[in-house]
Amino acid sequence: MSSDKVRHEFPPLYDGNSRVLILGTIPSPKSREQGFYYMHPQNRFWRMLCSVLGEELPADIKGRKALCLRRGIALWDVLESCEIDGASDASIKNARPNELQRIFDAADIRAVFTTGKKADALYRRFFSDNGHPAICLPSTSPANRTITERQMLDEYMKIAQYLE
Repeated sequence: MSSDKVRHEFPPLYDGNSRVLILGTIPSPKSREQGFYYMHPQNRFWRMLCSVLGEELPADIKGRKALCLRRGIALWDVLESCEIDGASDASIKNARPNELQRIFDAADIRAVFTTGKKADALYRRFFSDNGHPAICLPSTSPANRTITERQMLDEYMKIAQYLE
């Protein structure tokens, strides 16, 4: 498979009430196609987040956006652009970071979470000195089968303490 140059095509989701920032690497082809985060039908992100929040899974993007904003969740990705093979984070090259400071300036972010080891490594590479250390959560990608759903949910429950 050949690498494609990918640019982040949709804006971050946040407002002044955001307390938790959740960062992936860069949107997958399915997410870019639909114009929102974690949109591969087998990605477990939305199931995990809704379980943490005790909420029903919204049926559409508009509902997912409203849920996040109502509950203090900001979403974006570490990268503004990169070269990547499909959705393989392991293949990322020539990474350029997003301008995360705009979220930190606009909201009282209490915790930053990265979804997966690659997002965490990139966050540490580009943002290690920004005063907002990241907590690495397991990747919810369908490719990650190294952890059970229960173990994953236990890790994602860490988000709740920063929303109280």
